Amino acid sequence: MDWFYIKGILILSGINLLAVLGLSLLTGFTGLFSFGHAGFMAIGAYFTATMTVKFGIPFIPALMIGGLAAAMVSLVIGKLTLNLKGDYFCIATLGFGEAIRLILDNVQYFGGARGWPGIPLDTTLINVVVINIIAIVILIHLIKSRHGRNMMAVREEELASQIIGINVFKYKMISLAISAAYAGVAGGLLGHYTGFLQPKMFQLIKSTELTIIVIFGGLGSISGSVIGAVVLTALPELLRTFAKWRLVVYGATVIFIMISRPKGLMGGKEITLTNIKKFFSRILNKNKSYHEGEM
Repeated sequence: MDWFYIKGILILSGINLLAVLGLSLLTGFTGLFSFGHAGFMAIGAYFTATMTVKFGIPFIPALMIGGLAAAMVSLVIGKLTLNLKGDYFCIATLGFGEAIRLILDNVQYFGGARGWPGIPLDTTLINVVVINIIAIVILIHLIKSRHGRNMMAVREEELASQIIGINVFKYKMISLAISAAYAGVAGGLLGHYTGFLQPKMFQLIKSTELTIIVIFGGLGSISGSVIGAVVLTALPELLRTFAKWRLVVYGATVIFIMISRPKGLMGGKEITLTNIKKFFSRILNKNKSYHEGEM
């Protein structure tokens, strides 16, 4: 494998990671399952491309506009759906994602079902890495703040959160808006990496893929989201030698992990410097005890 191929996998991993980080906040930390994040990615992708291609706005400001557009749409969707309980919210987001795709299929301004070619190739590994680092830092600080603790309280017990004075609807709305903004920026990066946009790039299977990555990495774990995004994006590419069987092997691998680790790879835990030091100190202590036993 040459560097160009590896770089492509890393860029796609970073794009998926950005969307997964947003979904992790909504699903892992706030407890709301969504199957409509491909719709938010589509909104971000098409808005960003419109800003760069039709209005000549530089790439980074256009990305911000794309993320903001996805967040604004999520506020409307949230106002209508966040009072739904249980699986009904999940079903509503699924319908939203499919509705966005079908609308884009019929809007000729964006190329319709034929797609939109000629988008500038502005996405690079450097800007993907920088944007992901910023997104992770923001998410870590949010989770550690009072607002993040309130979101986790909503996830654990919604009724109890209301009783102690937490505005449950407000924090669900904030979580959905931030999550949609992350997905919108990811969509903008994707469009300017492929140089081409087509509504079928944002089908239900894309939303399902993002949800699988979040669960695979571990609900309530930012570290798990990072590992899951890299592993599950790279794995199908590494399995290309299996040709038609690669997706079967991919699916079997995911099922094996979910059976052996029901809470995901990280199980809600985070990789920190303290944990790394403890891990290596345990290894050193075991080696020391082993050598002392031999003596």
